[in-house]
Amino acid sequence: MLQHWIPVIPKLTVTSVIDILAVSALIYNFMLMLRGRRAISVLSGLWILVVLYVVAVWLHMELLRSVLSAMAPYIPIALIVMFQSEIRGMLARLGRLRWSGLGNRLERREVVEEVLLAVEQMTNQNAEVRTGALIVIERDIGLRTFVESGVGLDALVSRDLLCAIFHTGGQLHDGAAIIQGDRIAAAACFLPLHVPPMGNRKLGTRPRAAIGITEESDALAVVISEETGQISVAWRGDLESDVSLNRLRERLTKHATGVKGNQERVAEPRYRQVEP
Repeated sequence: MLQHWIPVIPKLTVTSVIDILAVSALIYNFMLMLRGRRAISVLSGLWILVVLYVVAVWLHMELLRSVLSAMAPYIPIALIVMFQSEIRGMLARLGRLRWSGLGNRLERREVVEEVLLAVEQMTNQNAEVRTGALIVIERDIGLRTFVESGVGLDALVSRDLLCAIFHTGGQLHDGAAIIQGDRIAAAACFLPLHVPPMGNRKLGTRPRAAIGITEESDALAVVISEETGQISVAWRGDLESDVSLNRLRERLTKHATGVKGNQERVAEPRYRQVEP
């Protein structure tokens, strides 16, 4: 008799594994779509409506149940309207999905090269007017809150576009350009400013913003001084000043590939000077 109460566990087939992986991929992309977005509060409101409906059914509150039932058919349409940008972004990510690591490595290498070319052009010593810049490269922690504070671009990373963004006198010159993957998500973004210690009050706005964003995320920030043309790199709240293009290439490559080298945070000094 006990055999009738023992649940039958279905066999794990290849089709079942593919089914599970497909659902997992959809859930993962859905979570990426919501990460760092204000839309999460909308989902919280929907959960409250679901709980109210369950309570109304349980307590036989017919009027409330009828109102919520009448609203139910329109909720999917409202969700599509409210989440249209997020859904479009998720579909775009799926369209750019690489089924081998080679495509991602090539993309990251191209981004590093384009950023290096832009920095080299903006720090050209022969230029009559120096160009200041602040480029933030996202890693694992989402920066969508800061992306939404700027001007949305969603354009492929290129030297010409980066130079145009930070062209002196341009509308997007002030603020930071944020790179997500192989795309410039936004420009003229506002970043949190680091409060320097008493002995470092001479830090400019761009270096303070670079340190501030790296204190709150695992992003890497590249700073070009408009006064001196020097390059600085901020990561994990540390600022490495006066770096060469070769050193910048090393830092960008390690950041893009996720390799942990000698970039671990040091306690003192907080702002290090490195010879080119």
